[in-house]
Amino acid sequence: MAAKFNPIQLEILWRRLISIVDEADASVYRTSFSSLIRDAHDYTNAFFDRHGREICEGSMVTPGQLGALTQGVREICRSFDVASLHPGDVLVSNDPWLLAGHLNDVCVISPIFLREKLVAFTACVFHHTDIGGRPGADNHEVYEEGLFIPLMKLAERGVMSEPVLRMIRANVRKPDDVIGDLRSQIAANHVCAGKIVDMMEELGLDSLDELADEIIGRTEKSMREAIAAIPDGVYHAENTIEGAGNRGDIRIKVRVEVKGSEVLVDFAGTDPQVRWGVNSVYNFTYSYVNFAIKSAFNPEVPNNYGSTLPVKVVAPEGSVVNCSYPAAVAHRTHVGHGLTELVYRALSDATPERVLAECGTAPGSSTVVYGARGNGQRFLTMDLRASGMGASRMADGINCTHFPSNTSNTPAEILEADTPLIVEKREMVCDSGGPGRRRGGLGQEVVWRIPDDQAAPKPPVTVVTVMGRFRYPPKGLFGGGEGGRGSYRINGEASPWGGLNLCKPGDVITFRQPGGGGYGKPIEREPERVASDVRQGYVSIEKAREVYGVVLDAATFEVDAAATQRLRDGMRSA
Repeated sequence: MAAKFNPIQLEILWRRLISIVDEADASVYRTSFSSLIRDAHDYTNAFFDRHGREICEGSMVTPGQLGALTQGVREICRSFDVASLHPGDVLVSNDPWLLAGHLNDVCVISPIFLREKLVAFTACVFHHTDIGGRPGADNHEVYEEGLFIPLMKLAERGVMSEPVLRMIRANVRKPDDVIGDLRSQIAANHVCAGKIVDMMEELGLDSLDELADEIIGRTEKSMREAIAAIPDGVYHAENTIEGAGNRGDIRIKVRVEVKGSEVLVDFAGTDPQVRWGVNSVYNFTYSYVNFAIKSAFNPEVPNNYGSTLPVKVVAPEGSVVNCSYPAAVAHRTHVGHGLTELVYRALSDATPERVLAECGTAPGSSTVVYGARGNGQRFLTMDLRASGMGASRMADGINCTHFPSNTSNTPAEILEADTPLIVEKREMVCDSGGPGRRRGGLGQEVVWRIPDDQAAPKPPVTVVTVMGRFRYPPKGLFGGGEGGRGSYRINGEASPWGGLNLCKPGDVITFRQPGGGGYGKPIEREPERVASDVRQGYVSIEKAREVYGVVLDAATFEVDAAATQRLRDGMRSA
């Protein structure tokens, strides 16, 4: 095949590469042990050239993991003796500063060989629910957070390293599940590698360098053209992230400079790293900044190394967005997830049609729960609960959807299968979406009960919850209102988050997830849309009148057009 690919060839090969990584994805949810992987999709598969440059990814990726991989795999290719690798070798690491930012994200990397020649890499990251240590955000250093695996060989020439496996098994609570998930990651890489080799042999390729150059080069060109269409300028934003318990709030400042076809994002002035587990490593910060720029400027262009080249991120070393070892990082999402919407807010005046209002989903909400059933059998799982997305100029925020993490809600049936807990309630919260011309997405309320009958577990049941937006609700844009706040209660009493709660049979745990911010003034929302919201239970009839200025018949929910016009005229003049 010629060195340069024509557009038809390139499109066919590009689609084939995506389908190959998607096949690796399919092997994950067929072979993984953890419900967090199988049902909540907290994993990432990606494919890289022999220099560690990302070429493509699977359809189900987590931006924080993926963006960190684009940095980490290139660093591995620079720092590791890749010439020492052989077919069948597998590397493993969960070094937060090298890869995805906390110990739970374990990365398995496999070199791809064609006739004994290294041609590419494939990588798979799983969020392992248990990596040992003390779960939660109230640890002071990374040493407390679990097993730290520096980059090493998990397998050599196709033979698993038994000493490494024994070390991992000895440090986790459910070793069979952890080792099973590691084998699932290896299987995903094996699928990807085999299909890549098949494609190369079919097409007569002895190298992927030219194809990688073409894909990456075209992606970079498209990304630069999209950035160049945005007005040059310097844009600022800042945000306050609430502390857990008596810990102080965290201040994040960002300066976004658009100049020609490049973007500089600078976090100068952001608070120093803290002695609790919400610090973000540089790779994780870069991930969600790059995600914000790409999704705002050019969401349709493929994700690969080329889309990252026009974006430069500067973060002060030792700050909460570029923490230094050995900072605690277990729940770096508390800071990192908010960076996407912070960049959106900075760019809102330059490109208002491309951004979202703040999301209740940032930070993401999760709960680790573990203990022993009545028969002594141990259980451990992680539950993900989504909140409301922020609205945009074009659309309402999506209800109960994870953003920007791209994971899924843990199904109630799965939680009940993995643990003895009962899910008594799961429903959207009326009026939690921020009012606006486009309404913010709704949060949800979830109620768990620890049974106290014959199915009761042995006390204590350890519950570790990390969430946010208790004091600072998601803000709207351009006159849009705030989304609803979050809350976390045990037996009706507000409970501290981030640490261990030791619960007992009969306890009731209630989570209320925040809603997303609104976009535009509420009295500009079409009355029929407001009426539809009331019919669906998204907005109360009282809020429809008080906030949106829409008068509805209490029995039929039909709009009283004349009364609505009078009310809105009065609200505008007021």
